[in-house]
Formats: sequence, C-alpha cells, structure tokens
Amino acid sequence: MRVFVAGASGAIGEPLIAELQKQGHLVVGMTTSVERAKTLERRGAEAVIVDAFDAAAVEAALRRSKAEVVIDELTSLPKELSDMPKYAAGDRKLRIEGGGNLFRAAIACGVRRYLQQSSGFFLKAAEGTLADESSSLDVNASPGVAASARTYAELEARLFSSNAIEGVGLRYGFFYGPKTWYHPGAAAANMVMKQQNPVVGKGQGVSSFVHIDDAAVGTVAALTAEPGVYNLVDDDPSPQAVWLPAFAKFVGAPEPAHMSEAEATAIAGEDVVYYATKLSGASNAKTKQVLGWKPRRLEWLEV
Repeated sequence: MRVFVAGASGAIGEPLIAELQKQGHLVVGMTTSVERAKTLERRGAEAVIVDAFDAAAVEAALRRSKAEVVIDELTSLPKELSDMPKYAAGDRKLRIEGGGNLFRAAIACGVRRYLQQSSGFFLKAAEGTLADESSSLDVNASPGVAASARTYAELEARLFSSNAIEGVGLRYGFFYGPKTWYHPGAAAANMVMKQQNPVVGKGQGVSSFVHIDDAAVGTVAALTAEPGVYNLVDDDPSPQAVWLPAFAKFVGAPEPAHMSEAEATAIAGEDVVYYATKLSGASNAKTKQVLGWKPRRLEWLEV
C-alpha cells in the first residue's frame, strides 16, 4: 500500500521507512529539508518538502501522494536532554497544530487509516501494576510531565474524533538504539558518564523502553491491525534502581550516584523525581497477541 510518513527524518524515520519497504509498501516521506529529502530518495522513498504549519501545502502533498495510510511521527526534539525545556513549546506546537493540519488533510483526502505517535511512559496505573491500553495519561503528574501527558492526551482524542478515518494510537516506550538519546555517545549516555543522572530515593519509578528497530516493526504491523491503541514497549519494564545502573555499565560509565527525593527536588525539580519514583511501566500483552510482535530484551540488561 502507499504510506505517507510525516516526520520521516526523525529518530524512527529511517528504520520505519526501511521496514515499510521491506514489507513491500510504497513510501512518501514528508520533511522540511532539501538535504533530508535527498536522503529519503537515496533510500528509495518518494520525498515531499512541506511545512506542517502550511495546511494547504500539507493537503496538496497528501492528495498528490495518493496515500492509503498516514503515519504521524511529527516531533521537534533536541539532541541533548538538558535542552528539552527550550524545545517543549515548539514540539507541542508541531504535534498539535502541524499534526492537526495533517489529520484534517487525511480526512479531506479520503485516507483510510491514521497512525499516531503517542506515549507509553506517561501512563497512570495503580501502584505495583503495569499500565495497559485502557490506562489514561497522567495529566496530574509533576508540571513538565503533566504538560507532556496533556499533549499526548490531546493527540489521542483527536485521533479518535472522527468516524471518517481509522485511528491507531502507538504508545511507544522510551526509544533506545541508534540516533536516540539512549545509545552510547548520545544524550542519556553522556549524562551518566558525567554522573548527572542519579538514582533518586528508592528509584522505584518503572520505565518501559523499546528498541527503535522494534518500534518500526510494530508500527508496520499496525497498518493492518484492528484500530485502537497499542503499547509498543519491550518485555522488561524496570525500576530506575535496576535499569539506570545497568545502562551506566552498558555505556562504560561510573556507578550512578544516589540522591534523596528532597535533594533531587531542590536541585533538579519535581519532574526528575517523578521519572525516578512515580513512572508506571506499560504492558505489551495486547500488542504481542494482536500484532504477533516480538521485541528484543532490553540491551543493557544483558550485560
């Protein structure tokens, strides 16, 4: 089928396009850069240079593509985690306004199905349990986390707002692997090398990760699955006290420091404490059953 990928130059873009092509799909990738468009074409995809904020141009490009399915991977994220506060407003604007233009264009062009990137790590679950697809996003979390959760909640609400198109929400875990933050030499690895990411309190907050290549495979599998929400996370939801020291060892960093919740709040703020102590991991049971998806074991737990 013909698939239109917005955000084709992002972290998941390269493996996603490769997997789509492997499965025999024709890909049209949307980007804002001439150089990135050339890269997409070298990889065998069609490329369109479009500003997501230009509604008319988005609709025209989508109509020309004759796409049956749209995959919305629009993000505007920094290379360094420390720069997230500077990027947060722009990232939200792109997802809500730019993605809104894309969603409305998809309906106007008669696109059959719309796949939307969402979050599998800002979910709310009872203590000691994993969040499933019925779980809500934690819009009452610490300030920064709550803001992100509200953005994802809006994206999911938009996704299922029209009977004119089939909606598929992809609740990804934290991406790791090449060109992500969680990879040797990248942002999260550099932070642990500098001992800037301590285990906070008991480190009981549970994180769910997913390898970027597995995320791409799951996304392509969702092209023909029942509409709805799917948690694309691996089999190893882990508390910070487990995964962070293992990740540090994996990238050759020193053992992470320990810090009390009060100290972390005073130095780094409430969001850091939330990530370390209150995150709920997510269950992938539905995704594995429905999509036949088999994610790899979290790499650094193998060390």
